[in-house]
Amino acid sequence: MSENAIKVLYRLHKSGFKAYLVGGGVRDILLGLQPKDFDVVTNATPEEIKRLFRNCRLVGRRFRLAHIVFGRDVIEVATLRGHHVDNEEKISKTNAEGRLLRDNVYGTIDEDAERRDFTVNALYYDISDFSIHSYGGGLEDLHSRTIRMIGDPNTRYREDPVRMLRAVRFATKLGMTVDEETAAPIYELAPLLKDIPAARMYEEVLKLFFNGQAENNFAMMRDFGLFAPLFPLVETLLTEDAKGPATKMLQVIMKNTDARVQAEKTVTPAFFYAAILWYPLAQKADDIALESGLSLYDAYYAAMGDIMEQQCRTISIPRRFSTPAKDIWQLQLRFDRNQGTRAFKFIEHPKFRAAYDLLLLRADAEGGSVAKSAAWWKSFVEAGEEQRSVIARSTNKGSRNRNSNQRKRRKPANKTAKPTE
Repeated sequence: MSENAIKVLYRLHKSGFKAYLVGGGVRDILLGLQPKDFDVVTNATPEEIKRLFRNCRLVGRRFRLAHIVFGRDVIEVATLRGHHVDNEEKISKTNAEGRLLRDNVYGTIDEDAERRDFTVNALYYDISDFSIHSYGGGLEDLHSRTIRMIGDPNTRYREDPVRMLRAVRFATKLGMTVDEETAAPIYELAPLLKDIPAARMYEEVLKLFFNGQAENNFAMMRDFGLFAPLFPLVETLLTEDAKGPATKMLQVIMKNTDARVQAEKTVTPAFFYAAILWYPLAQKADDIALESGLSLYDAYYAAMGDIMEQQCRTISIPRRFSTPAKDIWQLQLRFDRNQGTRAFKFIEHPKFRAAYDLLLLRADAEGGSVAKSAAWWKSFVEAGEEQRSVIARSTNKGSRNRNSNQRKRRKPANKTAKPTE
C-alpha cells in the first residue's frame, strides 16, 4: 500500500472518523496487481478533511472531493455517499434522461456501497481493524472474474453513461467477463454517451486506449456499439467498408499502441488522433475537391479544420495535441515532393518521425503508390549518411531524366509551321 494513503487513513482514524481504502486499490491488491491509485472514503465532510490536512485542496462540483497532495502523489478522499432524500438541501440532481448532475449526498458505508458501480469495486479495507468489507458479492465476483453492476443496470447507466465504458475497461484490464444482465442494456443505451461533456470523454479515451488494452477495448466497444458515439466519422467508414483501409488502419493502431505501452515507450494523443482520423480526413478532402474544384492539396488543408472540429464535439482534444496532429497530416502531402536531395532537409522537421510512422501505417493499409513512397523513405531513413547521398542523387537523376523526356515529347507539339512564301 501507498505510505501516503496509510498516513491519510491513520490521521482520519485517530481524529475520530471512519476511514477506508476503497475500490480499485483493494481490488488490485487482492488480485495480486500493483494498484495505480489509492482512494480513501471517510465519514468526515470535505470541510472537516481540509481542517485536518494542510496539504488538502477541495475539488469537484458534481461530488465534492478532497485531494491530499504529497508532492506528485495525490490521495483522493471522498465522503461516504448516501441515498437521495427529497427534502435534503444537497440532494442529488438529475436531468430528464436520468443522468446525475449533482451528487453531494452523504451517508454510511452501507449506503455508499449501494451507490458504487460494480461489485468488484465495492470493497473496503477498514484501517481500524484491518478487515475487508465486501458488498453485493464483490469478493465472489472477484474470484469468478465477473463484472456485475450494483443495482438495476438500466438505471445506473442512465445516471452516468460512462459506466458503460468502465464496464468494458475493467473487463479487459482484469481479464473478466461482463455479466449478462449488466451487458444487456449497453447496446441500446450507448447513444447516451453523446450527452457526456467532450472534456470528460477525452480523459475516458486515454484510459481506454493508453492502458495496454486498446485492441481488446476497441473490439468490445464496437460489439457494444460504444465506439460510434465517440468516433462517429471513423465508425461511418468502418461500417461502409469492413475490410477497407480504415479498418486495417484501426487494427494496426490499436495493436501498435498496446505494444508501445507494454514496452514502456511513450504514446502521444497527437499521433493517435492523426492516425485514427486520417481516412475521414482523406474522404472529406476528396469531397471538397470534387465540389469546389480546389486542388487535392488545397482540399486537404481545408478539410483539416473541419474534421478536427467535428471530432472535438464528442471528444475535446486539447490544442497541444490537435495542432501537432494537423502537422502530421500536412507532412503526409509532402513525402512524394521531398524525395531526392530535398529529403535531407525534410527529415529535420520536428514532426517528421511521427509523420513517417503514419506513412508506414498507410502503406500497410493501402499498398499501391503509398507503399512505393513508404519503401523509398524507409530505405532513406534506415541508410547511413553515404548511402543516403547515393539514394538521393539517383532519385534526383531519375527525376531529371523523366522531366527531360517529357520536355522532348512536348517539344514537337509546341512548334508552329512556317508560312510558305
